[in-house]
Amino acid sequence: VAEQLVEVQEISATSKAFAAIRSDGSVVTWGFAYLGGNSSAVQLELVDVKEIVGSPFAFAAIRADGAVVTWGTPNRGGDSSAVADQLRKD
Repeated sequence: VAEQLVEVQEISATSKAFAAIRSDGSVVTWGFAYLGGNSSAVQLELVDVKEIVGSPFAFAAIRADGAVVTWGTPNRGGDSSAVADQLRKD
């Protein structure tokens, strides 16, 4: 992970994981996988990210197009599929 942590603009955290936004809008994550340290399931969606907010169990990222991407513990905010339609920019 260390070699990926270049041009970092912002870092957010859950209770045991971190997410860094790089200057190109990409995201690097590390720490406990189930608490957001593994973002591989949503990595293709983590583009042009402007802000990330961490809760104790999950992350939510806001992209430049207004879309919201979540990952982490599914039943603790990491799975936003039930409200995905409401999180899309019209």
